[in-house]
Amino acid sequence: MAEQPGTLLYYLKRSTEFLEKKEIPNPRVDAEWILSDLLNLPRIKLYSQFEMPLSQKEIDLYRERIVERSKRKPVAYITGKKGFHQFEYLVSEDVLIPRPETEELVDFLFKQKETLRTEFPDGFQIWDLCSGSGCIGLSLSQLLDPKVVVLSDISEEAIQQSKANAEKYQLTGIQFYVSNLDESLPNHLRFDIIVSNPPYIPDSEKKDIMPDVLDYEPHLALFVSDIIEFHRALFLSAKQRLNPGGWFLMETHPNYIQELESLAISLGFVSERRILDSSNKERFLFLKTEAKIGS
Repeated sequence: MAEQPGTLLYYLKRSTEFLEKKEIPNPRVDAEWILSDLLNLPRIKLYSQFEMPLSQKEIDLYRERIVERSKRKPVAYITGKKGFHQFEYLVSEDVLIPRPETEELVDFLFKQKETLRTEFPDGFQIWDLCSGSGCIGLSLSQLLDPKVVVLSDISEEAIQQSKANAEKYQLTGIQFYVSNLDESLPNHLRFDIIVSNPPYIPDSEKKDIMPDVLDYEPHLALFVSDIIEFHRALFLSAKQRLNPGGWFLMETHPNYIQELESLAISLGFVSERRILDSSNKERFLFLKTEAKIGS
């Protein structure tokens, strides 16, 4: 196909070459995502619009966003959204960008739908602990039809972002709390299922983190100074809020999952299993509390 200056294909190729020179991984893919968002076109539709001329305003905005990407700003923060499971959530630099691994945690619970109905025949209450954008709790609220959904995060900005995502999907009845673990939750709240993607990267590993993450994503949601002591507090908060026979599912660091499992057991949890992610790493910890005798 002849490449005409001023067309969609022309600027897509120039942008790809520019990102490539800046050593951005997957430059063509990123250039396409940014352009498809700018033009409000599905990415696949770009291929049928290669000869479409871009307006000067579109060209200027596209250049501006490509320069942002060249400085390692993540595409999701440039477009302000990220696909997650069956949904698409609004994101800003106040929250972590939802990850494919976290989708796997949601998908695991989605596939347990019939088991959950059997174990909790009267319905169940879900708490998304360290909720960030709300992608876990808000997805589960739509996939599992729970009785109660609570989202909490230590960051007020993150809670505002999750409220915006709930509003986007017209989800009502969700409860939001700015809280350090369970400190600010009402005393009466108890749950059958707690899910969490807490910070779990030790500060000592910051040097190994790619600049796209280190320079833009909120460190409060990523890093912990003492992974064991932080998780001790997290487990204790979760355990005192779980009903008998309740489920606790957590995403965590594969290098620490066995140690964290042992810690949870020492605090009174029963370990169901460690769950592999799609990269064959032990990424998720599935714990339960003891059921009532006779139940």
